[in-house]
Amino acid sequence: MFTIAGYDEFAKYQKYLEPLQDTDVYKLLNDEGKANSHKVGDNAYTMPYAAEWYGIIYNKKIVNEYAKKSYAVIKSDTDVKDYDTLKKVIEDMNKHKDDLGSQAAIATPGLDSSSAYRFVAHMSRLPLFYEFRDDNTTFTTDLKGTYLKNYKDLFDLEVANSPTESSMLSSKTYDDIISEFALGDVAFYPNGVWAYTQIKDNGVEDDDLGMLPYWMGIKGEEDYGPAGVYDASWAVNKNASDEDKQATLDFIKWMVSSDEGKNALAKEMGFSVPFTTFGNNDQPDNPLTKLARAYADEGKPSVTSFPLPSQQWQDDLTSALLNYVQGGGEWSDFEDAFTSGWKKDWDNNKSVLGMLPESKAFDAQ
Repeated sequence: MFTIAGYDEFAKYQKYLEPLQDTDVYKLLNDEGKANSHKVGDNAYTMPYAAEWYGIIYNKKIVNEYAKKSYAVIKSDTDVKDYDTLKKVIEDMNKHKDDLGSQAAIATPGLDSSSAYRFVAHMSRLPLFYEFRDDNTTFTTDLKGTYLKNYKDLFDLEVANSPTESSMLSSKTYDDIISEFALGDVAFYPNGVWAYTQIKDNGVEDDDLGMLPYWMGIKGEEDYGPAGVYDASWAVNKNASDEDKQATLDFIKWMVSSDEGKNALAKEMGFSVPFTTFGNNDQPDNPLTKLARAYADEGKPSVTSFPLPSQQWQDDLTSALLNYVQGGGEWSDFEDAFTSGWKKDWDNNKSVLGMLPESKAFDAQ
């Protein structure tokens, strides 16, 4: 038994993995767990054991205090149901930041190495997801960049309504930015459920936390919840003895079905585990996780975080974003890094790893 973290590790070790789709424990995965198992053909080789989500975290208290103002464009935080409304709220809250006692409406879109992942590993997946949706595929090396204009609109919104000048975005670290939100200096903060460990015990009460999906004005995006990440998965060594393989499967089944195992995973380790054996009481004590999971309960599935080609692709996107905001580059440079860089890096991956993600029908995932 060992862990597979991401597509690159799966491609590296796939030849050693036992197919799991016919095992009793694989059948206990929920629908999103099965959808995020690494597969080749009809064979499923991994079982995700930790689900995480990312979106736009917000402070309900600050937003609802704004909503009481005569100039507010909403009556309550629950009125924010689409990108157009979100954009109006962010711009208006920033316009009236002095009256609201805030530094800005939204946290700094920091492009320091500790924070840039929010834009090149998270936000980048939204235009990717919806382009795949339109083309009814789960993978291609040839991207059109259909929704990069929407990405630009959200990124520009963050730059224009944050506490930091665009020329200084590379100087703000992850800790600097999360402090802006945790101390109540801004109302909105794009990040994932893991940020709760830094937010709690500061200026934001658990009941004041809210979470919106990553909206950017794409048709149909209101039908989805926050984006899901299922990188951490279990796998079984096919070269082990039959006895050891069965013992491994029995152990995993015990982990996801016994009270002791479920408590260890959910409460002690803080994982939201994508198995049907985990009910609402078997979830981590993380209000952001509960908020993200609630979208699925409303019939809004998670946006799938389809595999990215490499860290180099992400680094190139970061460089293009920095050049863009600092005036040394054009937006077209980011578009080129996104589309041409995507093809270049996947072609390189194929030569190194010997395989690419399978292209399947998006509507069948």
